[in-house]
Amino acid sequence: MPYKEFTKECWKGSVLTAPLPPVLVSCGYGDIQNVLTVAWTGILCTQPPVTYISLRKERFSYKLIQDSGVFVINLPTEELVRAVDLCGVKSGKNTDKAKAAGLTYGKASIVEAPLIEQSPVSIECKVREIIPLGTHDVFISDILAVNAAKELLDENGRLALDKADLLAYAHGEYFALGKKLGSFGYSVRKKHKSKNTAKKGK
Repeated sequence: MPYKEFTKECWKGSVLTAPLPPVLVSCGYGDIQNVLTVAWTGILCTQPPVTYISLRKERFSYKLIQDSGVFVINLPTEELVRAVDLCGVKSGKNTDKAKAAGLTYGKASIVEAPLIEQSPVSIECKVREIIPLGTHDVFISDILAVNAAKELLDENGRLALDKADLLAYAHGEYFALGKKLGSFGYSVRKKHKSKNTAKKGK
């Protein structure tokens, strides 16, 4: 059966890649701590593990991360959707966003920046390079440690993120992740015959 084809209009270049993870980025040092929502994030390299976040210079957290050189990416769940939105529209200049959103700061294992206790996965990052691009600067960063909720580990110690109820963000709206459609490599994976099928073929 052929796939559906679309008739397209051509627009000027714009940011329409979606869905994206609307992560909570926690940062700060000493008594100064803040959390903000970032959708421009992702993975750049596997080994060494490298990620990035893109920030506008006018954001309160920009200088905190620039000065400290570290931050934590916290993956949010469906339960945290209101906190994610609040931390994206309020400024840390005049609001204790963690308190307002009902979030709790915790101690990271390596970096000075705090992590968010209500996030099932917190990724500790160290800035390697800041690249100005225009409206946003890209903080290319090494992933130093990953803190994962024990509740999401299966019997083999594997992280079962499909059970975390993570959020997605697309074109200004938040979504819950849908049903599982497959796993990496499933399209070329050979199907194993069941014992019953094998017996019938004899």
